Formats: sequence, structure tokens, C-alpha cells
Amino acid sequence: MAEPERALQAAIGYTFADPSLLDLALTHRSFTAEEDVDESNERLEFLGDAVLGLIISTELHEAWDLSEGEMAKVRAAVVNESTLAAVARDAGLDNAVRMSRGEDASGGRTKASILADAMEAVIAAVFLDGGLEAARRAVLARWRPLIAERAAVPGERDYKTRLQEVLARDGRLPVYDVSGSGPDHSRVFDAVVRVDGEVLGRGSGSSKKRAQQLAARAALEARGVADA
Repeated sequence: MAEPERALQAAIGYTFADPSLLDLALTHRSFTAEEDVDESNERLEFLGDAVLGLIISTELHEAWDLSEGEMAKVRAAVVNESTLAAVARDAGLDNAVRMSRGEDASGGRTKASILADAMEAVIAAVFLDGGLEAARRAVLARWRPLIAERAAVPGERDYKTRLQEVLARDGRLPVYDVSGSGPDHSRVFDAVVRVDGEVLGRGSGSSKKRAQQLAARAALEARGVADA
């Protein structure tokens, strides 16, 4: 087994009894066209999507006191291509995925779609190799902090709308300025919301949207809005 695959197993906290499942999970379809390999990770990706959704949904149901709508919002925020790709990079999957030389040369290891699909395939491979509990441990080790960040303020995407409604009473409109810093895999965004040049609130988060929502919430709290 190659070093990137060993490192990936260490990162996800799971060692495969059947390493061929991991090999398959890491096989991009471009690799099958170039090498003597019959199958890519696409079928595993399909299964992994369902396994990940089940694990995240169960965690939200059991660990968080959220409404159905709030759970749906949190799940959508943590189960998407960008999040999957970020988790994959953090686990070193980008170094382990098998792809054609042409795909590699064209930057395939940085493509979010390839990394997200391979991450789902790896989750499926863990499920098939070790069962649902093994998959649950591997997923939650990476996703629990993301879930906690989103579930703590599940209604956050309403803050911008609420602030706009409050300011509209005076005929004013909020303007947001957002800047980012840090490496791509752990970028931090800072947002400032202003009205007529006056700073109303600031917020920081792992995405532009979250930073804006937290800035809007800070603005509402500063104005003493009861439902902020």
C-alpha cells in the first residue's frame, strides 16, 4: 500500500480489512481509461452520498434540538461539494486519489468535484468494509465540528433578511464588505455591514455567507432588536 493511502487511513481513523475497497474508492474514471482497470469509484460515490446523508441526519436528530426545517438547513450546509472537498483535502485524499496523467497535469487534484466524489466513495468503502458504525465514527470525527458550527445558529440565514426589514422602515439599505485570509483549506472571512458609511456590525466565519450573517446578527443585537 502506498504512503498516501496509509496516511489517509490514519487521517480518517480507519484501517481497511480489504484494501482493494479503498483502492476502488480512490479511482477516478480517468484512471480506468489510461490503466488496465475496469471500474471507477462512481458506484461507491452513489452509495457514499446516501451513507453520509444518513449519518449526518441521525446526528442532527439525536444530538441537536432542531426543527425539521433547521435540520434540513444544517445538513445542506455541511453536505455539499465544497465541504466534502475541504474535508478531503484536510485528510490528504488529494494526494491519494488515482487519476490519469492528463487529469493530474490539468490540476485534477485540486478540483472540488473530483475530491468530493472520492470522499463520498471512501465513506462508502468504510461502510462496506466495516459497517455503519465504522462509517459513523469516521464521518463524525471530521463532520462534528462543522455540524456544531452550523447547528449553533440554524436560523442564521434569516439575519440578513431581518436586518434589511428593520432598516427598510427608515428607507435605508445595508451594504456588506467581505475580506478573506488564510490558506484555501481553512480560509476565514471577515464581514462588515454598513449603512450610509456607518458600521453597524462585524462578523467572522468559515464562509462569506456565514460572516455576513453574523455581521447582520451583530447589527441587530446592537440595535436591541428582540428577535436577533
